[in-house]
Amino acid sequence: MTGLTGHFEFDDDTLHEECGVFGIFGHPDAGALTVLGLHALQHRGQEAAGIVTYDKGQFVAERHPGLVGDIFGKNSTHTETLKGSFAIGHNRYSTAGGSAARNIQPLFADLTGGGIAIAHNGNLTNARSQRARLVQEGAIFQSTSDTEVIIHLTARSNFAPVVDKLVDALKQVEGAYSLVALTSKKLIGVRDPWGVRPLVLGRFEGAPILASESVAFDIIGAEFERDVKPGEVVVVTKDGIESHYPFQKQRRRFCVFEYIYFARPDSTVEGLNVYEARKRIGEELSREAPAAADMVIPVPDSGVPAALGYAAASGLPFELGIIRNHYVGRTFIEPSDGIRHFSVRRKHNPNRATLAGRRVVLIDDSIVRGTTSKKIVQMVRDAGASEVHFRVASPPTRHSCFYGVDTPNERALLAHEMGIDEMCRFIGADSLAFVSIDGLYRAMGEAERDPAAPRFCDACFSGDYPIPLTDAADGAENGQLSFLAEVA
Repeated sequence: MTGLTGHFEFDDDTLHEECGVFGIFGHPDAGALTVLGLHALQHRGQEAAGIVTYDKGQFVAERHPGLVGDIFGKNSTHTETLKGSFAIGHNRYSTAGGSAARNIQPLFADLTGGGIAIAHNGNLTNARSQRARLVQEGAIFQSTSDTEVIIHLTARSNFAPVVDKLVDALKQVEGAYSLVALTSKKLIGVRDPWGVRPLVLGRFEGAPILASESVAFDIIGAEFERDVKPGEVVVVTKDGIESHYPFQKQRRRFCVFEYIYFARPDSTVEGLNVYEARKRIGEELSREAPAAADMVIPVPDSGVPAALGYAAASGLPFELGIIRNHYVGRTFIEPSDGIRHFSVRRKHNPNRATLAGRRVVLIDDSIVRGTTSKKIVQMVRDAGASEVHFRVASPPTRHSCFYGVDTPNERALLAHEMGIDEMCRFIGADSLAFVSIDGLYRAMGEAERDPAAPRFCDACFSGDYPIPLTDAADGAENGQLSFLAEVA
C-alpha cells in the first residue's frame, strides 16, 4: 500500500517494508485481538496504524499516526470504540504520499450493496495510470494511496456480489499485493498471482484469521493453518471458508528479502522459518567469503542470525561487539548538519573491551546507501578493532523495488554506482564481500538460481522484474524513467 510519490528519507539507510495486515472474523473480542496482531506486526510499519470493525449494522474506524502501543495502549480510549466480532487492521509505512491521516488504512467506502474496508500490503505498478484514467472519468480521490485505486475500481464494477466486484477491480491492476477486506458479512483475503507479498491463514477459538506473518498468530495463541496461495481469494463467512482462484496462474515469485530482513525471525513464511533461513545465509557467506579474523560480530539486530551462521560455519567465536539501544524511537531531535553524524551512535554503541586490538568480521543484512555502514565501520575502528572485514548477508542491492519495498532511486544505491572494491574503500573496511545470489538460493534450499525460472522475486539484486512496471515505463517520478530505459 504505497502512495504515488517517493518517500525515502535522505538520511534513512535501511529498506522498509510498507505494511502489515490482520483480519479476524467471528470473535467477540475482534478489535482487541486485532490490536495484538498489529503489535506483533509492528516491524512492518511504524508510521501509523488503523483498525475497522463491524458491529450492529455499522462500521467503526480508528486510524491514527504512531505506533500500535501508543494508539491502542491501556491509557487510550481508541480500543473501547472497536466493538463487534469482525475486524481488519493495518500497520503503515508509506513509500509515498506521505504519512498524512488521509492515507492511513484501512480505507473505507460505501458501495452499492454496502460498505467495504480494505487494508493492503504491496505496491500497484499501474496505480498512477489507473488513477489518471479514473480522475479523467470523474472519480474524486480522498487520498494519495494506491489502495484507493482498488476501491474506485471496485465501486465501478458492473458485477453484483462484492467479492466479484473486488476481483474485477484486481484484474485491472498490476503489481504485488496481499490484502484483507471487510464487509458486513465477509472477511476477504487476496494474494497477487505471483505471491510476492506474504499472507497466512490461521484460527483462534474457531475464528478464522488472516495476517501478513505467523507471529501475529503467536501473540494471541492462534493456530497457524497455511499460507494463502498466490492468486487465491479467501472468503470467510458465517458458513465457513471458501477459496477461489480467479486470476491467470503465474509462476510463484515470493520476495526473497522477506527472509533477509523484512519478516520477523520468529515467523515461518512459505514453509521456511525466517531465523533458520538467515542462519543458513550466514553459513553460505562464510563458505564464500572467509576472513582471517578473531571474532564475528553482528550489526544488531538484523545481522544477528546471519552472524550466528557465519560464526558456526567458520569456527570463529560469536561476540556482541556492538550493543543496540532499544529505547530510541523514530523521532528524537531534528539533527543539524553539525550533529547529524551522531545518528548511528544513538542506536548503536561499541563494546570496547571486546573489540580492542581484535580482527573482526562485521555482519549486516544489506547495504543500501552505505552511509550507515561507513559510520559503523568507523565506530568499530575507533573502539580499537585492528581490522574490520565487512560481510553482507544479501547480494548487492543494485536496483529499486517497485513491489512494496521503500527504496531510494537506484542512483542512490551504493552497489548501483560502485563496484565491490570501490564500495569497500567508501565504507572504510579492510575487505568487503556479499553472499552470491546462488549462495542465497542455496540457503533457501535450491541448488542455485535458475535464471529461466527463479523461485523468488530478487529484482533488487538481479534487475529481473516479474510483474510489468507500467507506471515506471510511462515516466514515473524520481528519475525512474531512465532506470527503465537501462533494463528494458
